[in-house]
Amino acid sequence: MRIEAFGFPELVRLSVFAGRSSAYFARVDADAWIRTAAAVRETDGRLISLWGAEEAPGTFAISAAYALEDGILWLQLPVAGGHGDSDGYPDISAVFPCATRMQRAVYDLVGLRAIGAGDTRPWLNHGNWPADYFPLQKLSSGTERFQSQEADYPFVHVDGDGVHEIAVGPIHAGVIEPGHFRFSVVGEKVLRLEERLGYAHRGIERLFEHVSALDGHRLAGRIAGDTTVAFTWAYCMAVERALNGRIPPRAQWLRALLLERERIANHLGDLGALGNDAGFAYGLAQFSRLKEDWLRLNNQAFGHRYLMDRIVPGGVATDIDPRFIAAMLTQCDQIDAQVRVMQKIYDDQSGLQDRFAGAGVLSARVAEHFGVCGLVGRASGRKIDVRIDHPYAPYHEVQVQAVNDDRGDVAARVTVRFNEIYESVRLIRTLLSDLPGGSIVTPLEHEGAPSRGVGWIEGWRGDVFIALETGTDGNILRCHCHDPSWQNWPALEHAIIGNIVPDFPLINKSFNLNYAGHDL
Repeated sequence: MRIEAFGFPELVRLSVFAGRSSAYFARVDADAWIRTAAAVRETDGRLISLWGAEEAPGTFAISAAYALEDGILWLQLPVAGGHGDSDGYPDISAVFPCATRMQRAVYDLVGLRAIGAGDTRPWLNHGNWPADYFPLQKLSSGTERFQSQEADYPFVHVDGDGVHEIAVGPIHAGVIEPGHFRFSVVGEKVLRLEERLGYAHRGIERLFEHVSALDGHRLAGRIAGDTTVAFTWAYCMAVERALNGRIPPRAQWLRALLLERERIANHLGDLGALGNDAGFAYGLAQFSRLKEDWLRLNNQAFGHRYLMDRIVPGGVATDIDPRFIAAMLTQCDQIDAQVRVMQKIYDDQSGLQDRFAGAGVLSARVAEHFGVCGLVGRASGRKIDVRIDHPYAPYHEVQVQAVNDDRGDVAARVTVRFNEIYESVRLIRTLLSDLPGGSIVTPLEHEGAPSRGVGWIEGWRGDVFIALETGTDGNILRCHCHDPSWQNWPALEHAIIGNIVPDFPLINKSFNLNYAGHDL
C-alpha cells in the first residue's frame, strides 16, 4: 500500500534526496492511529519503531514509524498526560506483537501508557528509579535519589511435573554484554525462555538533548560499537533530511563502502564464534585472523579499525587514498577465496552440521508474527532488505542482489552470513571501481526553523532507524534511535523452544542480537 493512499489531510513529505527512499509525516487522532496500524498489517507493511516524547511540559505525543511500499510513514498522535485509566494512547501490540516491549519502554521513559495493553510490566526501569521518575520528561533533572536494590521482576512461570527454572545472567562468563535469560525446562529440554534486558541502558536519548543536531553524529556512532557505521549514517541521513542537505555523490559511495566493510567484519567474527560454539576452534582461529586483517586495513585507509566518526553530516570525514583502493581490491580477492575455502570446510564437518542443522528453527510464520528483519529474517524466508526494497544512494545505482534462505535454523543463518560476505565483496569491488570524483562533504547549516528528519539504513543486523526533531536554535528536541534487535529478541524466545539448554549459546550467537543498541 502506498502512503498517499491513506488520505491523511496534513501529510508532509520530508526532504527528498538521492535514491528511492521516501519519508512522510502526519499528525493523527486516536481513530486514525488504530485504523492505520490495522491497514499497514493487512497490506504486509511493517512496524519499524514506536516511541514517545514530551513536546512541552505536560504535552505529550506518541510516534510510530511504518515501512510501506513507497517508504516510511511517521505517524504522531498527541496524547494527554497523567496516569489515569483514560490517559494514554491506544495499544497496537495486538496488531504488531513486536510493539509490546516498545510500549513498555515508552512508559518507563516518558510515562505514557498503552491503553488496553496486556503486558504492562516495566522494561527499562528495573526498580532502581524513584517513583514517578520518567527520564525523558522535561522536569526530570537526573538528580533524583535512585535505589541500590533492584525490584523483583515478575517472570512468567511454567507449572507442571518436573518443570524447573534455570537463571542465566545478566552477568556472563566472558566479555559479553549483560542480559538475563530465564529458562523453564524439563530435563534439558526448553519449554519456555523469557528475556530480561535493559541492563545496558545509558540514557542515550536524553544525552541527545544536550548536543546540537550537527554534532550528534558522534553520540550516534557510540550507541553500539559493532554498528557504528549504520547508526552514524542513519543519524546523518536524518539530519540531512531535516536540513534539506544535498550530499556529494563521492561521499555517498564512500558511505556505502564503509557500511559494507562493517558488514563483512561482523560476519567474519560471527562465523568464527559460531564454529567455536559448536566445538570447532579451528574456525574461530581462521575467521579471527581474517577479521583482524580486515580491521587493520580499515585503520590504514580510514584511520579507525571500526570506522568510528568517519561519516559526518553532509558527507564523510576521510577520503580514500588511491593506493588503498588497490589494497582493498586485492583484499577482496583474498577474502572471497579464503572464505569460500572455510565454507567448504564448515559444510564438510559432520560435527558442525550436526549442531547447526535443525537447531533453533525460527519458522516463517513466527518471523512474520514478530516482524523479524535483517539477516535473521532473511534466513527464515523473509526477503527484507532496505537496500533493495527502499534503496538510498548509492544503492539505487549499485544494486544489491538478494540473499536469503528458508530453512530458519542455525545452518540457514550461517549460510546467509557466508553469502552476504560474497555479496558485500562484490559491492565493494563495484564501489571502488566506479567511485565518483569530487568533494566528500557539503557544509550544512541550521536555518533557524524547527525541522524533522528520518534516517533508515540496512545495517549488518537489519534496518537501523533514527527519527530526529530539532528546535529553532539547532538543538535536538528529540532523537529516537531504533535497532532491529527490538523485533528479533522476542523471536529468539521461540527459536529455543524444544531445544536443549546446551544449544542455547549456539542459537543465541546465530542471532547475535544487540544489547547496547537495544537498551540505549
